[in-house]
Amino acid sequence: IYKPNLINLKKAKKNIENNNVIGVPTETVYGLAGNAYSNKSVTKIFKLKKRPTFNPLIIHFKNLRDLNNDAILNKTFKRLYKVLCPGPITFILKKKSKSKISEIAIARKKTIAVRIPKHKVARNLLKILKVPLAAPSANISSKLSPTCANDVVDEFGSKIKFILDGSQCQIGLESTIIDLTGKPTLLRPGSITAEKIQKILKKKIAINK
Repeated sequence: IYKPNLINLKKAKKNIENNNVIGVPTETVYGLAGNAYSNKSVTKIFKLKKRPTFNPLIIHFKNLRDLNNDAILNKTFKRLYKVLCPGPITFILKKKSKSKISEIAIARKKTIAVRIPKHKVARNLLKILKVPLAAPSANISSKLSPTCANDVVDEFGSKIKFILDGSQCQIGLESTIIDLTGKPTLLRPGSITAEKIQKILKKKIAINK
């Protein structure tokens, strides 16, 4: 477990560039983070989590400009982004044909799950990286999501060599997921509610039960 100072952020960056997987805090839960452009890195994440490969990973970006390289930003997204980002919400958008995101990360779909995290440590790391991060929660699939660095150690032991400590997660609940590729549909509730989204969009959204 490493303090998130500049020296250790640079070590984290090196790990990501070498296609290693590291533990990273976000405001929701801790994530298992790897280079979203690297098949090698992404494959490691799926193996560590024992996650089925048909279940795509959430890709974390530092800003709108970077996001625009890989995803098609529609009007609904822009309205929600203005109010809710950076923050604990993930958007499903159509993938740009020239996107460099690993096909494995997105389960070979034409869509991409994207998020701009708010946590200072995650943002500081993204700022010095040239790549977005594939970062699902740092737990074995179907187990409880980790809310502190020690939870990640308990889950993976020596399989994860590097964890950035961002203390206890503020929210402790995974991000809200909304699909914006058609009629806005809530796929996973989180701390941002359907009501809040409906208020911003001034219309009803579908809720996937």
